[in-house]
Amino acid sequence: MNKRALAILMRARMRPNHLSNFALSPISNELSQILSNSHGNRSSENGEHHAMEHGKEKLNHQRSFEVVRESMHSVISMNKTEVGDSVLNEFLEGYCSLSFENRRKLLLALAKEYDLNRAQVRELIKQYLGLQPPGSEAQSGGVEDEGFLSTFYRIERNLRHSLKPVYETLFERLNTHPEGLKFLTIIRADILSILTEGNIASLRALDSYLKEKLTTWLSPAALELHQITWDDPASLLEKIVFYEAVHPISNLIDLKRRLGVGRRCFGYFHSAIPREPLIFIEVALLKNIAETIQEVLWDNPPIAESEATCALFYSISSTQPGLAGINLGKFLIKRVITLVKIDMPHISVFATLSPIPGFMQWLLSKLASQSKLAKAEDISRSSADRSRLTFYENILEPEEERALIDSSGDLASGKSGMEIMLNLLTPTTHEWTNSDKLLSALKPPLMRLCARYLLQEKKRGKALDSVANFHLQNGAMVQRINWMADQSEKGLKQSAGIMVNYVYRPENIEEYAQSYFSKGHIHSSYDVKRYIQPALENESKDSL
Repeated sequence: MNKRALAILMRARMRPNHLSNFALSPISNELSQILSNSHGNRSSENGEHHAMEHGKEKLNHQRSFEVVRESMHSVISMNKTEVGDSVLNEFLEGYCSLSFENRRKLLLALAKEYDLNRAQVRELIKQYLGLQPPGSEAQSGGVEDEGFLSTFYRIERNLRHSLKPVYETLFERLNTHPEGLKFLTIIRADILSILTEGNIASLRALDSYLKEKLTTWLSPAALELHQITWDDPASLLEKIVFYEAVHPISNLIDLKRRLGVGRRCFGYFHSAIPREPLIFIEVALLKNIAETIQEVLWDNPPIAESEATCALFYSISSTQPGLAGINLGKFLIKRVITLVKIDMPHISVFATLSPIPGFMQWLLSKLASQSKLAKAEDISRSSADRSRLTFYENILEPEEERALIDSSGDLASGKSGMEIMLNLLTPTTHEWTNSDKLLSALKPPLMRLCARYLLQEKKRGKALDSVANFHLQNGAMVQRINWMADQSEKGLKQSAGIMVNYVYRPENIEEYAQSYFSKGHIHSSYDVKRYIQPALENESKDSL
């Protein structure tokens, strides 16, 4: 790897704080690459291509919204044989030149004006309901009439066609363009960004339809699994550094360690988006399931691979914001497990060391709301109306509360253990981590409440935590929660430093995934269940 490659990798470390915003910016790298690739196929515009490729000038001017809108209409309305790369290039370039606000206007117009024809749908349904079903008594002799059946088939065919929105044509024609799939992921990233501002029904429907299309086009059969190594091109390694979302790669030594002995990195690639993984996973080969991320990232030197019995998945990162909600990780994990089992039969345990990104947000919200209700209890003790206290719950055990009150000292004050805990955990300085006494007092309630959060706190019948939901729907079980497993600023902020091991048992993956999907059942080890076992026993007694 030459000096220029090293410089590229070091620049990749200086990424923006918000990758999604960067990916959505009007002149983002992705869009510029699309433009440069499109221009590269046209020799008459080599000068412009050269300028864009070297970043010597920005787009000359922002095309008017109406011109781009007309270009989009041409792609949709023209005869299929008339839509060549030049027509598609014109729309791609025009869209890329728009400000984000004009992209927003264009996508809203696409969602509303190129939706399905509901008047036609209603008319076809009316015709269909007016027909007697085949084989009914109304048909003479009960003999199926081929002419009668052909009417059914014709209306059903027309109904299926009418239920497809007009913008399907745009998506399908863009997908035929060499850069079309990448461009569609950028369009969807824009849609998702707009939807964060407000739930617009027509745009939500557009997003749902595009998501279905992308899911089909990115089926596992269309993806290639590739092991990423130190010998891969610098441009690919740069993307690994840039997109690593769980544990940022600090320097080239760190990168080389993650791709070296005792480590593996696998990515899913698609031929339409070459030289860029859609998603990648990092694996550590260990003797036992790791309890802390420090031992994974700083295990130097690593053990001999022949001594490893555990493949630990410690980071999985998606590179395309526009593929959010499309579970490529499920297929990636299964493929990697299969590949590792073939290449290293001595590996028998497949586990993760995962963050718990929603734990502290849930806990601090719970502590704040319960502390307010506790104050309300004090105010209303002399009041006859105590209905407002219906949802009050002291989430601390008596011994936990006493330990917190005795240990808080000058760092935090409060009338109750919950209020003290809230005041200890809220500051971003995390001073509690410097006190052995506080660490000892906080460990029991934090571990117990973390187990409760992972196993019992749900949304629509599924795990509230996004990472937990991801692994559970893929067929994993909750194996162990680990105290002070990630002492980085991010780890303390997200989960008070706690991390969780999920285990994938190949023989149980499908069973666990199905029970979670159908019943919301979360499989876990006794070590995790014991934290909340009294609560589970009480729930069982209450149901009798």
